[in-house]
Amino acid sequence: MNTEDAALLRAAFEGTAFDDAVVDFASALGTAPTDPGGLLLVGTPDEEPWHFAAHLTDEAEWAGRAELSPTLVRWAVPEGAPAHLAVGLDRLHVVHARETLLVVAPGAAPERLLDDVDRARRGGAHVLAVEAGDKDLRGLAHEALTVPVAAYFDVVQHVLSATAPGAVRRRRGVRERLGRLLDDLQGVPRPPR
Repeated sequence: MNTEDAALLRAAFEGTAFDDAVVDFASALGTAPTDPGGLLLVGTPDEEPWHFAAHLTDEAEWAGRAELSPTLVRWAVPEGAPAHLAVGLDRLHVVHARETLLVVAPGAAPERLLDDVDRARRGGAHVLAVEAGDKDLRGLAHEALTVPVAAYFDVVQHVLSATAPGAVRRRRGVRERLGRLLDDLQGVPRPPR
């Protein structure tokens, strides 16, 4: 997707509170990972965000932002899958503090995924979520973007992948500051800046 197409998609949301939320989330995504390979992207068993992963990889490469090229974590890895498509859910059991976990869930996140997200967060990973009203997932995320209309999910992923690589700084929201405070109280290590 080129910048003109992304701008047209963004124009659909312009002037709305949702536009502000998308920009804030893109900024959070664009500044979260610290190391190449440190952005893990996972969906639900029914919806793998492979299209989002491909677009984000392309945009990261064009922007010279290797840390934004995600590792797609899959629920079921087919036999003989190429290396970049062969990372299974077990990868979520070894997430560490310098990594970011991005969850894309157009439906309810299954209990197994919620447990893995909780484990990653307690291990110090930065957790981001694009969801459609899943309060449990949103409650685990440091930053969450709620997509109010299912039909917008694909559009939002395109806008995020085109916008995130340009993010250089971001404003911390109340939700993130509160999440960090709760992590501090529970003794959860912070990811380094």
